[in-house]
Amino acid sequence: MINKKSNNLNILYISPTFVGGIGGHAFRVSEKLNQNNFDIELMKIPHIPIKNLKNPSFTIFGKMKTILNKKSYDLVHAWNVPSGIIMKNINAKKKILSIHGMYSEQVDAIHSKSISKLGKIAEKNAIENADILTTDSKFVQKTYYEKFGLNIEYLPAPLDVNKFINIPKSKLKNQVVFIGRDSHEKGIDILKSIELSINSKVIYCTNTDWAETMKILQQSKLLVVPSRQESLPQVIKEAFYLKVPVIATDVGGISELVKHNQTGILVPSQNPEKLKIAINDLLENFELQEILKENAYNFILENFTWEKLLPKYIKFYNNLFND
Repeated sequence: MINKKSNNLNILYISPTFVGGIGGHAFRVSEKLNQNNFDIELMKIPHIPIKNLKNPSFTIFGKMKTILNKKSYDLVHAWNVPSGIIMKNINAKKKILSIHGMYSEQVDAIHSKSISKLGKIAEKNAIENADILTTDSKFVQKTYYEKFGLNIEYLPAPLDVNKFINIPKSKLKNQVVFIGRDSHEKGIDILKSIELSINSKVIYCTNTDWAETMKILQQSKLLVVPSRQESLPQVIKEAFYLKVPVIATDVGGISELVKHNQTGILVPSQNPEKLKIAINDLLENFELQEILKENAYNFILENFTWEKLLPKYIKFYNNLFND
């Protein structure tokens, strides 16, 4: 528990959603901090669920909501760039922005030039709205410093191992699994292009609830992460904990988790042939599978559980508030 001095610390979280990747991470942090005498409020904002309208509608509706919000907060924490734009109108003593991946580069990869230009403006404005920046990836931390001279606090995303208690243990199936959005940056099309050459069934979890996804992951022989761009995928940590070997592309912060031939297998991005070979080779190499499973499982327990990271979160918020 934190000390009495921090009992009245109230924080507003802003995120497009509080499920899935970034939003799920924000929600898990809010749960733990609420259990430790922080007062976390989640701002839920609607959006239009259409590709090119999702972020703009979220930003517009969010700005309207913040204008009407007359409350004052000790801290406001925006969990992505669109949320960072929204938090400008919030009355808070300090403002935090979390950056996941290289935002403007991700926008470049999947949108037109005009939208890409708007993405760069949005990123700049969101950063200017923040008093402090955080990221869960050392790659992002290093890249933003080298490109823009920005100092970013490294705040890893923990894995709540207690969430896995009710995930049923079942017999392995002859399948490999992809877990993530059906989007260009996740490289799902790359995996689909080699699917018929893989010596097992391929399962795609793109819109499945977390518990069912973890059940499928636990049943799978391998997790394949064929991304073109990434920050630090939480699903890799989940696979590590469930002792499912991982094959992933060497992009973003993935190599912070996947150490080649130690905790997983790394392959070049956008190279279907090498990805296919790596998958089929590992499916047949039972000895290496066991080595990867044990190393990855121990790596998670040593570095990414709440037991290890909760004190870091508590210290981060308290120090920021008391500055």
